Amino acid sequence: MSSIEELLEAAGVEQSLAARLARFGTLVLEANRRFNLTGAKDGSELVGHFLDSLSVAAYIREPYADVGSGAGFPAIPAGLACGIAPTMIESNAKKARFLEMALDRLELEGQVVAERAESAAHRPELRERFASGTGRAVGSAPTVAELLLPLIEPGGLAVLQRGTLPPDERRALEDAALMLGANLEAELELGDNRRLILLRKRGPTPARFPRRVGMPSKRPLCT
Repeated sequence: MSSIEELLEAAGVEQSLAARLARFGTLVLEANRRFNLTGAKDGSELVGHFLDSLSVAAYIREPYADVGSGAGFPAIPAGLACGIAPTMIESNAKKARFLEMALDRLELEGQVVAERAESAAHRPELRERFASGTGRAVGSAPTVAELLLPLIEPGGLAVLQRGTLPPDERRALEDAALMLGANLEAELELGDNRRLILLRKRGPTPARFPRRVGMPSKRPLCT
């Protein structure tokens, strides 16, 4: 079986970046044997996560935040690709410790906030402090927008990684973005039922958002 590095190079990833991503992949697979970090069980299954993560690289700049970071996708691959320090918000203690270890082992600058995004986004040192941010698999599109946009400064960009986006969810996202001080700038089709949703922050997010812990996922805005 080909190594992670070989698989990444075959997919068009430059050799030095592929080598660093492969080191991260090894850390993920080692941790996954100890606790449920990700559903990927081998290197070939990780490659799709890496390529998905690299798709956001063209749209992020420092300071950069990621919500619901989990195993570190897309924040760590994007950080390695762009040479920027990610701020990763992850409430699961085991996953947060893994992320801290990964940053150290990869010699990548960054920080881990071991807290729910609903709470972190109300901290003055984090609220509207980021030029860009990402959200991958933390709920419906309006839920991700509510958790992420309060962290983004006016003029900044929130990047949502999605699969399908049904018309009713897209309409809810557009309306929710307006409530949160942003608008839907672009929807980019990546193929294989993958897309990026770009939300441009136009003004401050009202202080009441995000709502209390659990509400953004329990009752998504505008749905």
